[in-house]
Amino acid sequence: MIVATTRAELKAARDKLPGPVVLVPTMGALHDGHRALLRRAREIAGAAGTVAVSIFVNPLQFGPNEDLERYPRTLREDLETCAAEHVDLVFAPGVGEMYPRRQLVTVDPGAAGEILEGEFRPGFFQGVLTVVLKLFSLVRPDVAVFGQKDAQQLALVRQMVADFALGIEIEGVPTVRAADGLALSSRNKYLSSSERTVATVLHKALAVGGAAAGRGPRAVLDDARQVLAEEGGSLDVDYLALVSAGTYELVLSDDFSGPATLAIAARLGTTRLIDNVTIQVGTGRDAADD
Repeated sequence: MIVATTRAELKAARDKLPGPVVLVPTMGALHDGHRALLRRAREIAGAAGTVAVSIFVNPLQFGPNEDLERYPRTLREDLETCAAEHVDLVFAPGVGEMYPRRQLVTVDPGAAGEILEGEFRPGFFQGVLTVVLKLFSLVRPDVAVFGQKDAQQLALVRQMVADFALGIEIEGVPTVRAADGLALSSRNKYLSSSERTVATVLHKALAVGGAAAGRGPRAVLDDARQVLAEEGGSLDVDYLALVSAGTYELVLSDDFSGPATLAIAARLGTTRLIDNVTIQVGTGRDAADD
């Protein structure tokens, strides 16, 4: 496995590696959810192709009162995980390597980037899309793999790739969950044992809401909200929303039918968690799919 920490090292390595090149962008602190992304990347690349991983905690996507300084940084363990998953190339630059000067030109995420996560984390998607575009330029992948847990991010990356005609295939991988349903996240490390128990209510609310999909959007949201009201306890919910799965536009009409994403974000103490499920609304079929 090649580990590159500079652009020059990355270019020298990238030029010699066989395609297809499949990139998994991460901020490190790798867990089993990331392992699922790495394994999917290897399936796509095949034995003869290249799996590349970026590990970079991107300051552009953190607000002034967010957890940039305390975000888990576990590079040694992350490299061990990458080696165990047969990654070929790791790009782990410092901030000065990614942003040698102030980043004046950034990516505007558009209207879909101003709702939900974009509303509660102003500038977040601008930072995400800017670093992803820069990683695409540096790594030059054929395919990039992202997790469905960050569904709004995934939708915006797909839109950016289409709008800029980047010619990169974007692959989404289903959310990996603990046995109790909690979506795996690097930020789960922040949770106390009591908070960890309460956190499972997020997925329960999504599952109950998803089970009402056949009865339409209003039933989905009402049933999910009831779970939060009855069992949410110390959860401070930023949003619970239903959006069109393709466009990530808010579902505002009870006449809507088709694929949708039921998404939630909430805070437990100092920890902010997100989750979602993809459902088929208004078809008479009560089912949710992670």
